[in-house]
Amino acid sequence: MPHNISLITTIAAALGFGLLFGYLATRLKLPALVGYLAAGIIIGPATPGFVADTALAGQLAEIGVMLMMFGVGLHFSLDDLWAVRRVALPGAVLQIAVATALGMALAHFWGWSLGGGLVFGLALSVASTVVLLRALEERGILDSFNGRIAVGWLVVEDLVTVLVLVLLPALAGSLGGTAADSHGAATGETNLWTTLAITLGQVGAFIALMLVVGRKLFPWILWQVARTGSRELFTLCVIAAAVGIAYASTYYFGVSFALGAFFAGMVLRESELAHRAAEESLPLRDAFAVLFFVSVGMLFEPSILVEQPLKLLAVVTIIVVGKSVAAFLLVLLLRYPAKTALMVSASLAQIGEFSFILAALGLSLGLMPAEGQSLILAGAIISIALNPVVFRATKPLERWLGRNVALAAKFERPADPLAELPASVPQEHLSGQVVLVGYGRVGRRIAVALAERGIPFVVAEQNRELVDQLRKEGAHAVAGNAGEPAVLIQAHIARAAMLVIATPDTFHVRTMIETARALNPNIKTVVRTHSDEEAELLRGERAGEIFIGEQELAKGMTESILTNIAKGVGHHAH
Repeated sequence: MPHNISLITTIAAALGFGLLFGYLATRLKLPALVGYLAAGIIIGPATPGFVADTALAGQLAEIGVMLMMFGVGLHFSLDDLWAVRRVALPGAVLQIAVATALGMALAHFWGWSLGGGLVFGLALSVASTVVLLRALEERGILDSFNGRIAVGWLVVEDLVTVLVLVLLPALAGSLGGTAADSHGAATGETNLWTTLAITLGQVGAFIALMLVVGRKLFPWILWQVARTGSRELFTLCVIAAAVGIAYASTYYFGVSFALGAFFAGMVLRESELAHRAAEESLPLRDAFAVLFFVSVGMLFEPSILVEQPLKLLAVVTIIVVGKSVAAFLLVLLLRYPAKTALMVSASLAQIGEFSFILAALGLSLGLMPAEGQSLILAGAIISIALNPVVFRATKPLERWLGRNVALAAKFERPADPLAELPASVPQEHLSGQVVLVGYGRVGRRIAVALAERGIPFVVAEQNRELVDQLRKEGAHAVAGNAGEPAVLIQAHIARAAMLVIATPDTFHVRTMIETARALNPNIKTVVRTHSDEEAELLRGERAGEIFIGEQELAKGMTESILTNIAKGVGHHAH
């Protein structure tokens, strides 16, 4: 054709091969993303035949990252981020330090320079947000407490990486590379503290602007567009906000595209139209997520499997095992349950987009050899493909810990004051009370209703900060996973009148009910669930009253409609 159509060709090839190999992967009982990665390898420069434009594919992948992070922001409030700060902030920083040290030790063994080892270790320490989100969404745990911890952890990692990307050029000269400015141009001696102050100031200014101005302005704009009644204008407004804010955050404030899009979603969540915005942007988010995985596959060099198999095995071991073990131990040290530690460690057992950016920067600054970039890319491909397997492995580990009570007890901190009720709680509040598992959106409303009627209750909640806050407000609460008998025992389930399970994480529902009935045969149970299949399973085990979110919403709306119609009929009859 007389004009250049490389963009169309790249998109068509990526989506077409992604569909074909994704379908084949699912037929082979593998995750679809393995097929997307394979499609990228097939159309990449490392294999014969058609080669797509890698530069364009990389930019399309960036849009995929923006839209994915925007979608997370739409489901993630400031309160959610603040609630997990005590585990996400120290955990992420310490985990980055441990993984970086492992990478530096490996690089030193290979004879690399200090700077090369530092960049290599940092690249291995940062997990892919896109891969994590896809994994959490597929398992329906993105909105759970553990899911919020994992997302908050990744947000902290992204913030740390933004600082590293800005400071690395200024430090390159002293680390054995070529000093450069933020655009990659060679420069003289740079004042490190000035660079750090400017970077922190830019990030702080962006976050402040989004929280102070964005929370009011962007929801208002969304409402104005919604009032036009045009669906395409509404969708356009949502996508323009996601991509536009992400681009502006990078251009004016030096913040990454991913973080900019995440905060765009968070401020739009303040609007009552947030749910509609998430639905309207979902097809485009899914399509560009496929382009992201295909573009990652295009970077893969299959020859590394033959040329450096032992080095690659060491890299994959650090990513999948070293990081996971470090994260597991750190979460336990921060006094969170073993289940939370397993989920977070599985989430971090891969690397992605920021690792590629760090590797490319390290190469351009003369810090890291080209071999390092190839190892990082290969490690990313293999760890992303293995991540679903790692997630599946957490389930038998949880069951094994559940059967080995003595071993599980060793992972918990027995001196945790929030794990048991204070001795000052009146005994009349611990007999005939309601044990409420979960204090999220549903649990909070139930607690308010019980308090208004003077009905005593004890909350069992995994979020230690929430438990601490509840106690300060005078409520009775214990911290821990109610799937573990010790937590329900501390909530005095043996003398309770009712067990109410209001948590969105229903993996341990049957264990909770079995424990409650073993200690209190006459206890009544009320369970919240999310699917018909899960409800049928629970009904078969006589799990008490079961409420399904969508059905109860439809039932409530129908009752309201019928009540209003009846009033209208009565009025007309007179």
